[in-house]
Amino acid sequence: MDAKIGAPTRAAEIRISIGHPVIDGDGHLVEAPATILDYVKQVAGPDVAARYNDAVRRPGFNKVRGAFWGMPSGPHSLDRATAMLPKLYAERLEAAGIDYGVMYSTELLRLMHVRNDEIRQVGHRALNTMLADIFAEVGERLTPSAGIPMYSPEEAIAELDFAVGELGLKAATFGTEVRIAPPELASEAPELADRMEKIYPVALDALHDYDPVWQKCLDLGVAVACHTGDRGGMGRRASPTNYVFNHLGCFAESGDYFARCLFMDGVTRRFPGLNFAFLEGGVGWAAQLYNDIFEHWEKRNIDVLHANLDPGQLDLELMAEMARQYGGGIITPEAVAGQSKRPGMGGVLAEAFEMDDFKALQIESEGEIAGLFVEPFYFGCEADDRMNGVAFDTRLNHKGAKLKAMFGSDIGHWDVMDMNDCVPDAYKLVEDGIMNEDDFRAFMFENPASFFTTGNPDFFKGTVIEAEVAKLGAG
Repeated sequence: MDAKIGAPTRAAEIRISIGHPVIDGDGHLVEAPATILDYVKQVAGPDVAARYNDAVRRPGFNKVRGAFWGMPSGPHSLDRATAMLPKLYAERLEAAGIDYGVMYSTELLRLMHVRNDEIRQVGHRALNTMLADIFAEVGERLTPSAGIPMYSPEEAIAELDFAVGELGLKAATFGTEVRIAPPELASEAPELADRMEKIYPVALDALHDYDPVWQKCLDLGVAVACHTGDRGGMGRRASPTNYVFNHLGCFAESGDYFARCLFMDGVTRRFPGLNFAFLEGGVGWAAQLYNDIFEHWEKRNIDVLHANLDPGQLDLELMAEMARQYGGGIITPEAVAGQSKRPGMGGVLAEAFEMDDFKALQIESEGEIAGLFVEPFYFGCEADDRMNGVAFDTRLNHKGAKLKAMFGSDIGHWDVMDMNDCVPDAYKLVEDGIMNEDDFRAFMFENPASFFTTGNPDFFKGTVIEAEVAKLGAG
């Protein structure tokens, strides 16, 4: 085992050749269940611990094929142990070609969606306490991301104050959805409440006002990372037999949903300087969303709506005359003129409502879109995703933008069977001409560094890359 840990690697060679640090923006801790329960007992006592596993691992209401054989095994058992033991993880980083890593909880992926308030809040408190303890001696190389529950602003703020203010954690992962039974069902047929689920966002049409949470993040210097996936639910990724079908694009879909909610709700306008990261879904979806927003603005901003789409400005006489000439007696002038009075496409409004979908953005030109999207949004990308290159292709993106893609290894989960393969896999994009060296530097170092330091310039203080990060700020 010692020889394997110390053996030379291609990853280490690449790290030396590129001449800049590599920051892993998304490694995974695989928690030992018994250790989690020990901390639940510490926080809330044995009675709550006895209920914890059933609440967190309750069977889904849909028959959906879930993850199985999801961790390295067999010849990669050392990697499995590495993902569970932060001290071992830190020791192996150099061979993996990685200088510093931010670690995200596997337990949190389920815990953030627990409906029971007590179990959800106790679980987050126990998890964060455990993270602070087991990472206490590896701060030069690794830092954990605290879990922040978001079923209400109050519970989020309370856990932020505890995790950051008391435990001293400096990164955080936030729930991005409130998943509960439809209120009508819960009220009228409570016995069926566990059989259905409705998703509410935490921005735009949310159940609560989450602006106090975003302000607290600014006050504490904490960037907002999310790790929400969509596998199953009531939608179109719910195969009862095929896990890969359910997994394809699952993080991208959830990231897209959260990004749209934040952007269209004007959160990035109201809270400049607050960064958001959408992890594990890549950046392909983000490039499509970014460009699609421009194209919708061009056709649907309020001035264009009134100038080109207001049915009150229809020339009904012209339409009737065209129908007389070209309707062949089948499409009559009366039918054509009457169409304008129907709700929906081309018709009158059925009710009064706010027509300006971009009102919260407070923008007057499409040029402002880039700043509100490109500046605060970061996209966690796995090493072997060839779509990572679209982030840096200024020919594709409006205003010649480069989206802030950042390296996230996903070490610890099934898609990384050997942690020493991640950096070489990422570098293939340079070797294949999809990225240049400058883009690779941004991807592996500059973007993950700026994600954390925008709100907290001291994020990397005391780490092995403190000096290199400081040079970025000075430049």
